[in-house]
Amino acid sequence: MTSPAGGPAASDVPTAGSVNGLLLMLLAMLAAPLIDIFSKLATNTTSPTMITAARFVFQALFMLPIVLWNGLWRKFSWRMSAYHAARAGIITLSMICFVATLAVMPVADAIAIFFVEPIILTILASIFLGETIGWRRYTACAVGFLGAMIVIRPSFEEVGLVAILPIITAFCVAVFALMTRALAPRENPWAMQFQMSLWGIPICVLLLVFGDATGVGFLAPSWPDTTVLLWLLGVGFFASLSGILAVYAYRVAPASVLAPMQYFEIVSATLFGWLVFADFPDAVKWLGISIIVGSGLYIIWRERRIASKPATTTEASVGARLNTP
Repeated sequence: MTSPAGGPAASDVPTAGSVNGLLLMLLAMLAAPLIDIFSKLATNTTSPTMITAARFVFQALFMLPIVLWNGLWRKFSWRMSAYHAARAGIITLSMICFVATLAVMPVADAIAIFFVEPIILTILASIFLGETIGWRRYTACAVGFLGAMIVIRPSFEEVGLVAILPIITAFCVAVFALMTRALAPRENPWAMQFQMSLWGIPICVLLLVFGDATGVGFLAPSWPDTTVLLWLLGVGFFASLSGILAVYAYRVAPASVLAPMQYFEIVSATLFGWLVFADFPDAVKWLGISIIVGSGLYIIWRERRIASKPATTTEASVGARLNTP
């Protein structure tokens, strides 16, 4: 790729920051599937809501020293509490759905279906943020959904409607990303994440109380034994670790450089799923996974190509909307 002037595009010039960012994102994608591995281990005796609540509790505890040490609590925007609560509610729903999936599906399959999220985000951004999306990216989105259906079909035959839950998770995460994009210019990322965890805890508590009163299994509370407590601690620890690594990666390298690295999570999830649960995708699922990854990488490539062109008046107005909370 070249710039309009004929030289290399800025985003393609190797820099120490880009290399460090790629390494940090690689480590983040190695750690991220361990959240799901520990969640799946805990699903044998613990409900998805209980696992989600534990994630928020331990994540908040792991982040608390950083928040206190850096004085980030002073930067909390309490007038945006409803917004943070909404973000927490959406991410709570997404995790409950995903953990419920992990109870009956291999980790790699669930993550592969979830990776329609960039495709959903592309479509939502065009609808709600006014981003210009051409026919090529819409076609890539359609192809990506086809790939997801290929992965879902054998899973649907095995586990039923539960196979659809990763798509609900992907939709929730895409909405969460849009909300975060709107809030990011105003608030510190650490403060945002910590406040989300704080709001997630009471939301999960309310769901657990409801589950206890109604007997709804996936909402029911349970007291974990020592082994399950270790699994839940692992969920919170690796959620914090992967999040921290990703934050620092985005601080030193452009998002367009790091975006393709996110698909490495499918590889690491497959590896960990095979090592821990002896699960390995069959040829049909690998075909679907390849289609999802290919369409996602194409969308990322198109984003980078468009971003490398001189901004027109229309593009500038879109950028202004994107950067205005």
